[in-house]
Amino acid sequence: MLKIKVFYKDKESIVDFDNDEIVIGKSLQADLQIKGWLTSNEHAVIKKLPAGYVVEDLDRGANGTYVNGSKVDMYGPLEEGDKIDIGKYRFVILSIDAEELSYELKKEDMFDSTVNPMKSSFKGKETEPLCQPIETGLTKYVDSKAELEKEMKLMKQLHAKLIETMDLERQDVSKMSDKELYETTLNCLNKIIENDLTVDRKNIERIKSLVLNEAIGLGPLEVLIADKDVSEIMVNSASEIYVEKKGRILLTGSVFSSDQAVLDIIERIVSPIGRRIDESSPMVDARLKDGSRVNAIIPPLALKGPTITIRKFPEKRLKVKDLVEMDSLSSNMAEFLESCVKHRRNIIISGGTGSGKTTLLNVLSNFIPNGERIITIEDAAELKLDHDHLIALESRPANAEGKGSITIRDLVKNSLRMRPDRIVVGECRGAESLDMLQAMNTGHEGSLTTLHANTPRDALSRLETLVLMAGMDLPLQAIREQIVSAIDIIVQQTRFACGSRKITHITEVTGIEGNTIQLQDIFEYKKNGYDEDRVVQGVYRSTETIPAFYQDLIDSGIDMKTDYFKI
Repeated sequence: MLKIKVFYKDKESIVDFDNDEIVIGKSLQADLQIKGWLTSNEHAVIKKLPAGYVVEDLDRGANGTYVNGSKVDMYGPLEEGDKIDIGKYRFVILSIDAEELSYELKKEDMFDSTVNPMKSSFKGKETEPLCQPIETGLTKYVDSKAELEKEMKLMKQLHAKLIETMDLERQDVSKMSDKELYETTLNCLNKIIENDLTVDRKNIERIKSLVLNEAIGLGPLEVLIADKDVSEIMVNSASEIYVEKKGRILLTGSVFSSDQAVLDIIERIVSPIGRRIDESSPMVDARLKDGSRVNAIIPPLALKGPTITIRKFPEKRLKVKDLVEMDSLSSNMAEFLESCVKHRRNIIISGGTGSGKTTLLNVLSNFIPNGERIITIEDAAELKLDHDHLIALESRPANAEGKGSITIRDLVKNSLRMRPDRIVVGECRGAESLDMLQAMNTGHEGSLTTLHANTPRDALSRLETLVLMAGMDLPLQAIREQIVSAIDIIVQQTRFACGSRKITHITEVTGIEGNTIQLQDIFEYKKNGYDEDRVVQGVYRSTETIPAFYQDLIDSGIDMKTDYFKI
């Protein structure tokens, strides 16, 4: 229960809320409706989290949200007497019912078929990691440092005793179901706490939940993975976990109890898919059950301790209309790319790390007409295509003896014997680039792939370098002629400093003159600068040039839309 006093000009009123989320704004659906041209439809939200209520600014505009006189993106936990100012309104927190903020473990929810069986359940709606402001400008919220250190120490003690007790009881966890494992572990942990009078009972239910997650789940990552707004999770060390949320990097208050706990989590992720990680093989690529990409690296290579990077797979599979609504491309660009895929143009998606290449590849791949035989080839399977005739292949690292490795290049070569209509390679990063070009040149038109590069021209240079990695002593001119013959369209994806991802160029490969490959931009994003919140501003426009293959299709009698070329 939250009691708020609202001041507006010379009026005041008191309102009570029992909501997990209280939306403040001009919208008729807002829980606290306010007026004023400087306020947004959904200007701010007050959320109930396990540590208390927090307020988050949703406006991102010049007016913003203020707490106790300071402009905030997020602030919490709120305390009695805190003052929230939005426009001409002031909201004063009168009282907070602290009893409702306690954690509660619900066994019946742990095995609900609609949720992750290893994810603990809490009272209220949990959508945010805990944090507090820090000087670097990142957002972080935790309790005091002393409280955090105290909790970590208790977690380590309980975790160590739990492992020791289960070992002494000769518990064979490998033969237990998830439910049996949870019940056995919880009973064992309860006995430890009951018999140890020195255990601090403050926040014990929350500590118990964290220890259980760390022992049989993914530890503090469980809550972050469940947060729909988090797109990337970066574990730099046991006590340092960052997330990317809505395009911004945030430092969370979540921690592991020890480096060994991080190693256990990594092992729990990679073992089910037949991967391994140890000192002889200290790096691994893997995936979670939902398709999220995982990379882990451990000492001696990682000096601060075991490191995990998780690129979350979105719960809702993005479609092209979602990208248009997010202003990642224009509707004209979307129609043009759909035409390119349906009419079997070979496409390369180029961009930097985290620019959204795989997401765009997934969107474009779903333009392929159903019924065509598609083969996807990836290091860790991420693509999700809605096609009946689909074969998904995944590479395999070497085993402990250094044998049994199956590379992307091996899979590309093998796919040519599988009668594919289309080949979709998750990313070209080595010698497989030559085999991909040859496939595109020999009856597998309409294939798609991605590679790392900052501009369309850089993409061609990188492709040349990757082909040379195949070990074939090919002259540069021959490589360039192969590229021109194989590649029709380059789509350049860019991630700007504000976190927004946009297609900045759709470029046609038109031919070769001398030693230079000729490129022609079809669409481009013209950046105009940044607004007051440092969000990039610009417009999408065509270059008034009809691509050569469009003209060929028109000459063949196929009706093609050309309105967006402004001719």
